[in-house]
Amino acid sequence: MSETDNFKKVIAHAKEYGFVFPSSDIYDGLSAVYDYGQQGVLLKNNIRNYWWKSMVQLNENIVGLDAAIFMHPMTWKASGHVDAFNDPLIDNKDSKKRYRADVLIEDYIAKLEVKIEKEITKATKRFGDAFDRKQFISTNPRVVGYQEKANAISARMAKSLEAEDLADVKALIEELEIACPFSGSKNWTDVKQFNLMFGTKLGASADNATDLYLRPETAQGIFVNFLNVQKSGRMKIPFGIAQTGKAFRNEIVARQFIFRMREFEQMEMQFFIPPGTQKEWYDHWKKTRLNWHLSLGMGEENYRYHDHEKLAHYADAACDIEFKFPFGFKELEGIHSRTNFDLGSHEKHAGKKLQYFDQERNESYTPYVLETSIGLDRMFLAVLSHSLQEEQLEDGNSRTVLRLPAVLAPTKVAILPLVKKDGLPDLARDLVACLKWDYSTTYDAKDAVGRRYRRQDSLGTPYCVTVDHQSLKDQTVTLRERDSMEQIRVTTKELPQLLEAKLNLKNWLTNLKD
Repeated sequence: MSETDNFKKVIAHAKEYGFVFPSSDIYDGLSAVYDYGQQGVLLKNNIRNYWWKSMVQLNENIVGLDAAIFMHPMTWKASGHVDAFNDPLIDNKDSKKRYRADVLIEDYIAKLEVKIEKEITKATKRFGDAFDRKQFISTNPRVVGYQEKANAISARMAKSLEAEDLADVKALIEELEIACPFSGSKNWTDVKQFNLMFGTKLGASADNATDLYLRPETAQGIFVNFLNVQKSGRMKIPFGIAQTGKAFRNEIVARQFIFRMREFEQMEMQFFIPPGTQKEWYDHWKKTRLNWHLSLGMGEENYRYHDHEKLAHYADAACDIEFKFPFGFKELEGIHSRTNFDLGSHEKHAGKKLQYFDQERNESYTPYVLETSIGLDRMFLAVLSHSLQEEQLEDGNSRTVLRLPAVLAPTKVAILPLVKKDGLPDLARDLVACLKWDYSTTYDAKDAVGRRYRRQDSLGTPYCVTVDHQSLKDQTVTLRERDSMEQIRVTTKELPQLLEAKLNLKNWLTNLKD
């Protein structure tokens, strides 16, 4: 099955099982806007909670914030968004379709990476256990050629965008003979910049209304509250401020399901540090954030670092943690060394000092900032797409199983009475009443128990508990594990302790303390 078919299956599964719906679906939807259904909102909340616990609760020097979406318009002038928050736009003259020029080029590079992976796959089959992946990548002429071409294209694009040489960006598209994905036409307009912020107004009448923007990122709410948090919390540098919340960007081309949307949610942490220590903290947070992702058990091979060649105007170092989505490796989280640009710029535009007196250094300074920023919706898609699998069973049948990390699963335990009589539903309901205080629990008595297992597999429920006639005699139940489908007999008294060992957040996050 192709990557495109796999991705279509993820999208279909998300709707069928109540994870994600197109927004305003009865009116044929709204482009690049989505609603999270009854299963999706639970998964999303669990991801957010996993991030928040690891970032705030486990770090004594990181605190939380919930800043407003509306901010004073000067905020966005100071941050550079009014003047510099642009994407390169290009139109195809024949199809009338609009694209981000850099994304067209990135898609071309991605095709080269696919060719590299195909060569590696063929070589793996040919050489078997003797295959040395690293040596093959560095010596095979075809792979080396593809990689050199990809690197050259990426470097040229970064240089052109940094210099705002939009004519060369168009020239690169033409030289690579990149065609419109919709029509196949190569008849392009010139590249121009497009500001991504949504504008709105604040006021009772149009005559005296104030022009505002829907925030394009959550970071600025942290920066303008730096002193409020530092003084009220008696915070000592280094310390961090974390928040999650909605952000809005008028994307030129919002695509790939919930990967790129116009309304999305971020999970960000801004870590305030002394000048001159940014390299140390940059390396620390690169490692720490990758370890957080790896703790979910989705495979080290599915992550990689991508260092930025084109740095934002505020950064002296930046990299992405990329994840292997069904459509290739794409950005999942960014780690940015933002220098003291943000606080310094707000000082200048607001006319108020945003400095910190460091008793150990015996000096005042504008703190530097190390940022970690992850898209909650992208994280949702990474977890969902990686977990959805078709499995062939020994009896010749197949099943669809959503192998979500158990700690993130929307429903942790499904309680299933074998039949809807003989007192089994009553005992099953008693188990639900007992377990629901600690775990999201569901009761399901419809259809044969085998079909109920399959439905819970598709929903990602890690454990099913079946109550049968033996349960009435000895207070034992069958505990079924989703991934292995193994079943064991346990007493109802043992059940909470067994589930605790598998589902407790502490057991997943313990290794992140260091």
